[in-house]
Amino acid sequence: MPRPIRILELRSVRGTGGGPEKTILQGAARTDPARFEVSVCYIRDRRDAAFGVTARTTGTAIVYREIEERHSFDPSIWPALGRIIVDRRPDIIHAHDYKTNLLGWLLWRATGVLPLSTVHGWTGHSRRERFVYYPFDKQVLARYPRLVAVSSDIRNELVRHGARPERVTTILNGIDHRLFRREPAREAGARAALGIAADATVIGAVGRLEPQKRFDLLMDAVALLRPSRPDLRLVIVGDGSLRDALASHMAARNLADCCIFTGHTLDIAGVHHAFDLFVQSSDYEGTPNAVLEAMALESPIVATGAGGAAELALDGLHGVIVPPGDARILADAITSTLADPRAARRRARAARLRIERELSFDARMQRLETIYEEMMEKAVASPAFAGSYS
Repeated sequence: MPRPIRILELRSVRGTGGGPEKTILQGAARTDPARFEVSVCYIRDRRDAAFGVTARTTGTAIVYREIEERHSFDPSIWPALGRIIVDRRPDIIHAHDYKTNLLGWLLWRATGVLPLSTVHGWTGHSRRERFVYYPFDKQVLARYPRLVAVSSDIRNELVRHGARPERVTTILNGIDHRLFRREPAREAGARAALGIAADATVIGAVGRLEPQKRFDLLMDAVALLRPSRPDLRLVIVGDGSLRDALASHMAARNLADCCIFTGHTLDIAGVHHAFDLFVQSSDYEGTPNAVLEAMALESPIVATGAGGAAELALDGLHGVIVPPGDARILADAITSTLADPRAARRRARAARLRIERELSFDARMQRLETIYEEMMEKAVASPAFAGSYS
């Protein structure tokens, strides 16, 4: 094309968000402006005092727009979106969740702007999400011209619900290995900042405090180990709706003297320097950015094989992968990893090499940009393209 392809990233989220925010904002900041003109639009509930995306774009070169809604079904967002379409004139609307997937499809029908969705998964646990929003979302996505699934499990789910296989591309999440690099000199300071003794053994976990992350299960595993390993400390990095419930669970497991909640932090690399071992205990994931970060930072990994985790860190090569939902199995994997630090370090080095060679953010962006170009080439070659997927 004689001009850059215009992309409108469209997302709705509450609170500080999660992995998709890292991917969207970093991609917008690093895309070559000679080839792609990227705008980012977030829909936020004006009642959400914890919304954290705005602050993350302040002082950056990202073209950022925000639409406030009074409630989840506020009709005023439609004319606001229309004004952004007129202003930014996107070629492609790139949606990222069930709400913006529907909006992207409606905008396609109303304006002809091509929709693309990156499908990060369906992680909510409310009855409305499970029995209304998610089934309807899968029906909407089956009508999309192109889809990106962040794991093979998600791709298979989309195909099962009617998406044509040739329209769905699996692209695992990536990470900027230049920004995430372990520096041994930072380890003592990272522990001191958390009030942890130098001779303690630190298990770290990172993620939103939501049901699918199963931090309660991780606490159960640590409680099983504490009688024989009084030196263990558990650091949980993140915030979310289960903060109070997990604090109660910690007290019930007599872990108050060894468990630390840091809250949300943007300095993930900093806290990793305090970890001897990273553990992911999730029941469900898309492609977990927390595992990518651990791989890049050479933190030895124990993770459940939920979602794309087992596609990122191959069992026995980059980490120890176990079935989800079993505290005893998780505890045994932690024990075996800590008992053989040489093997753990070998896996951590292999994980770092995999990030550099195969799972870098640059590699992910190249694959995504190829999809943008393919969509536009088809649109230019065939003016009927936009209507061919109805």
